[in-house]
Amino acid sequence: MTEGKVSRREFLAKTSLAASTAVAGAATTTATGQVGAQEVEEYAQSDYSVRAKALVSVLTKKNLIDPAEIDEVIEFYETRVGPHIGARLVARSWVDPEFRERLLSDANAAATELGIERRRDLVAVANTPQVHNLVVCTLCSCYPWFILGLPPTWYKDAPYRARAVIDPRGVLKEFGTELDEGVEVRVWDSTAEVRYIVIPVRPQGTDGMTEGQLQVLVTRDSMIGAERLKSPV
Repeated sequence: MTEGKVSRREFLAKTSLAASTAVAGAATTTATGQVGAQEVEEYAQSDYSVRAKALVSVLTKKNLIDPAEIDEVIEFYETRVGPHIGARLVARSWVDPEFRERLLSDANAAATELGIERRRDLVAVANTPQVHNLVVCTLCSCYPWFILGLPPTWYKDAPYRARAVIDPRGVLKEFGTELDEGVEVRVWDSTAEVRYIVIPVRPQGTDGMTEGQLQVLVTRDSMIGAERLKSPV
């Protein structure tokens, strides 16, 4: 990790006292006294995993849930929704200029063209060398889960929701995305009715790649606007 760049989880740890207190009691710290991103991630995953398994065990014994139904839900979120769905829209927009125009003018119709199921109205906004878009939900945590999957923890946290509007450049910088002064930053506030997807700039060095290869390059965070995609070469 480059100097000055922090992970999304570190960002929340710095800006949320409650999160910092909870993590500090369980995760190890570095020589500088700061919580290591890897340790925090491993702790959070193991802690949530243990709690989830314990809850499933108790509810199953009480015949309140069927483990098979839980497996179906997991399969749904692993295959039928997720960032790989949004990546299809992005990659197609990179290789098909006419589709890109339709996507930016009517994302709902464009998604339907690819057989993508929608649960809310969808709006696509495109990054360019002159404009960078960032998505937030200041009210709660509205998010296009049907094409991006479950939202990241930092997206739902109050510090991000507040600072993304007040100081979007500062937030992006802490995420490792430092923009030139000449780049305009546009913040889009999701609502219960409308969800947004950012179409990132196509990375350099990808001219010879197929649509399928391009899909692999697209990340969830880039479709929120939290990061820029890097060249694969």
